[in-house]
Amino acid sequence: MSIFAAAVARGKNGWTASELELSGLADIDEVVDALRDTEPDADLALLFVESDDEYLAVLRLDEGEDLRVFGSDSAFAEESRIGSVLLGEVETPALELDDLDDKEDKDDDKPVDPDADPIGDAELLGDLGVSAQRLLALCSMEGMLPSDVTAEICQKIGCGDEMEELREA
Repeated sequence: MSIFAAAVARGKNGWTASELELSGLADIDEVVDALRDTEPDADLALLFVESDDEYLAVLRLDEGEDLRVFGSDSAFAEESRIGSVLLGEVETPALELDDLDDKEDKDDDKPVDPDADPIGDAELLGDLGVSAQRLLALCSMEGMLPSDVTAEICQKIGCGDEMEELREA
């Protein structure tokens, strides 16, 4: 499996972005420690993990604590060791795709993927301007790759340039 993991952290001097190597990490606690270490004084740290142009996982730490996790599809946990590490302990299903009622998505003619089974806390980016409904819609849009979803989220929350620079490095 091809994995890209990027941490973005918001500290006193704005956003920073760095790539994270997850292959040697054995459990979610080690992932959280690695995320926390990217910017120890950050008030907010996010980890975007993209796998095989198919799956996206987003982890959030506020002030280095209170882990919140979202996965675009529960199959990621079943098909990948990294997916299992990130999403294996997540039991809460995300909001149902059928419950989407986001005005900004009503103009999209693209069908949603009926096979997707998002899990975790879809509201983890709500206070940053990306509603649960928008996150779920982005993850389920036909033709949207995890990297596209990450780019749109980062642009919306204010770290789009940092993420773009990281990808180009």
